[in-house]
Amino acid sequence: MTTLSPENSISARRSASFILGLHPLVRTEAWKFLTGYYSWQSSQDERLTVDSTRRKNYKALCQMYEKIQPLLENLHRNFIETRNNIAYDIQKLYDKDPLGNILIDKKKLEKILLLSYVCNTQAEYQQGFHEMVMLFQLMVEHDHETFWLFQFFLQKTEHSCVINIGVGKNLDMLNNLINFLDPMFAEHLTSGWHPASLPTEGKGAGAVQSLFPWFCLCFQRAFKSFDDVWRLWEVLLTGKPCRNFQVLVAYSLLQMVSGQVLQESMTGDAILLACNNLIDLDADELISAACLVYAELIQKDVPQPLQDFFL
Repeated sequence: MTTLSPENSISARRSASFILGLHPLVRTEAWKFLTGYYSWQSSQDERLTVDSTRRKNYKALCQMYEKIQPLLENLHRNFIETRNNIAYDIQKLYDKDPLGNILIDKKKLEKILLLSYVCNTQAEYQQGFHEMVMLFQLMVEHDHETFWLFQFFLQKTEHSCVINIGVGKNLDMLNNLINFLDPMFAEHLTSGWHPASLPTEGKGAGAVQSLFPWFCLCFQRAFKSFDDVWRLWEVLLTGKPCRNFQVLVAYSLLQMVSGQVLQESMTGDAILLACNNLIDLDADELISAACLVYAELIQKDVPQPLQDFFL
């Protein structure tokens, strides 16, 4: 790698993390590069400076939040409702490992989620964020690292897990992909996400748009371990083999049940149940399946909307 130009060296590192995955011992540090927390070209001294700056900025945001909290409580009804939703969601989290040891600090998690809600106007709190941020808290040691890694993850993945930004687009493109690659299966499904759109007739009407939790949680509940979740998320961060790889992942998941759906002529509710039963999956197998879909896609005369989205 030392013989490569800086640009090609960076590309090689990202490709390596995509192809091979990250070893658990280096995951915490490597994620700071993958998310943009650190620059790939930075020196160790520069990284120490960046981390110190991010720590100070996080502390300043916490102080700001404490000052404006009474104002938010008095003037913004959504703030109190959101705070209650966050507290309720966190309370439901199971925070112990199989031996009964505490895994996470729920108070710190609540603070990070509230701060993210107040500071990140693009990504309002939604159910599921508490589970995602929990994984960041498990990965790193300090609160400021958890907060910034979550913010950078959202940016790096183009807010694809945010309901009012990326989820609707993902579902639209998933429908387009099904129509293009699997017309027979598409006949079972509708293609509309927005309420104003008119659904096509099909026995599986409404199934695809009901799969929004896949995208909201970045498929977190489909895997058998946190390592598998991190493995997929690392691929999404590399941008390899294409942009918006999450839709190819969702298509691959649907292909796991499509044969059963067609054979049993399932309705929308039955399709959704079959999809929800896709759990304890292996990340590498799912990633490989999605890569095969990508390989199939690039060999075809792809419609322009799909080209713009993936290629």
